[in-house]
Amino acid sequence: MKYSFLLFFCLAFAKAYAQQPISTPGNVISDFGKTYEVNNPDFKTDTTAIFKVVFDVAKAPENPSLRNPYIETMARFLNMQEKAGVPATNMHIRAAIHGQAAYGMLTNELYKEKFGVDNPNIELLEALKEANVSLILCGQTAGARNITKERRLEMIDVGLSAMTVLSQSQMEGYTLIAF
Repeated sequence: MKYSFLLFFCLAFAKAYAQQPISTPGNVISDFGKTYEVNNPDFKTDTTAIFKVVFDVAKAPENPSLRNPYIETMARFLNMQEKAGVPATNMHIRAAIHGQAAYGMLTNELYKEKFGVDNPNIELLEALKEANVSLILCGQTAGARNITKERRLEMIDVGLSAMTVLSQSQMEGYTLIAF
């Protein structure tokens, strides 16, 4: 009886484990933004569309040693669209970065000085920039938090405000994604 229970338990565990979906890296940004395969979705992706998207990124993890998942969402968006058949040339992505997320734009030295750990967002931000994502820091947040040009990462641009970036982007035909 003991052995049959053990066998049953092992088989049940193996079946449950085997059915777990697995996220896979993408081709646009291979080190970040893993996605899950969706076979034959009911809502079909228009692979001929031009995707102009602006992400409103204002939050950051409470633990400063963790990479910002709201920033990584942009990598996931690029990867899943590409996996669905949308050419990279049809994706135009911007981020309006403000609030707590702004600290992730600090140079590694200053991030480490403030939080005691290396900036976990740098490699992700570099990969996004390499994929032609426009990373725009809110100038009002930058001013309030002393994130000057010298104190922020080189790949980060600055706009007048997140409100300006978000509203102007939408006037230019970008779709807002906010969490």
